[in-house]
Amino acid sequence: MDLVVMAAGMGSRFGGLKQIQPIDDDNNFILDYSIYDAIRAGFDRVIFIIKEENYDIFTSTIGNRLGGKIKVEYAFQRLEDVPAGTIIPENRVKPWGTAHAIYATKDIVSDRFAIINADDFYGYESFKIVADFLKNCNDDEFVCAGFYVKNTLSSRGAVKRGLISAKDGLVQGMVESEVEYREDKIFATSLGKDAWREIPNNSLASMNMFGFTKKIMTKLKTESQNFFAKSDLSKSEFLIPYVIDQMIKEKEAKVYLRETTSKWYGITYKEDLQELKTAISQMIADGKYPAHLYQ
Repeated sequence: MDLVVMAAGMGSRFGGLKQIQPIDDDNNFILDYSIYDAIRAGFDRVIFIIKEENYDIFTSTIGNRLGGKIKVEYAFQRLEDVPAGTIIPENRVKPWGTAHAIYATKDIVSDRFAIINADDFYGYESFKIVADFLKNCNDDEFVCAGFYVKNTLSSRGAVKRGLISAKDGLVQGMVESEVEYREDKIFATSLGKDAWREIPNNSLASMNMFGFTKKIMTKLKTESQNFFAKSDLSKSEFLIPYVIDQMIKEKEAKVYLRETTSKWYGITYKEDLQELKTAISQMIADGKYPAHLYQ
């Protein structure tokens, strides 16, 4: 099984290439811990989606460390990879979004694969439930790791989360939202709308951790054509929760929900970095991870 890691984002709020910020005494990254957990869960190849200009820095750091641990491939998310006739706005610099990134792996990825963000820490339990599902699923069955929203927030400001509605263990819909703490309560609004509302602490949220079959590539091709034909390309993003939502509505796939109690850690904001380092140190002290991942 493949693990696809989306690492082409610019990290604008963090202020740099946050995917390769050291978080422990051995200068490992979040990616190192994700892949360590993925290997334990049963994944045997990792595909990094990166910007082509970051290839050397990725291969010389995490790529080298993974030698002998797991097979490694790279896919490039390029701004110019758009349907014929598409005019790219001159001011467009940001990548086209997560759905566009995943489609960049279409000629590499195997029939069963999971996706994650490079700058999010998910925990072993999350990798295990996704891997176990993929080992036995049909072509039209996907899986979503559902995190309790209270376990996914930064105290420094709003974050983007896919808020999940579900019934009988199946995802019914997913809405990309901004979510934030306000005086110990959680508020959310759909992206692009100023319609904040309080939501329960145990609401389920997607952290872009899904298990797919290659069937999703057919839908990504169709929806990509629609996105580039109809969207404001100066600012719009082609996002994977939208594609999943469309497949559910059109009954093209069933998306099973697997809840996880894992706590998310990440570096959405610069100030999140120290909190993540402290959490990793504690997990090492508790025996959840070895003191040296690669020894």
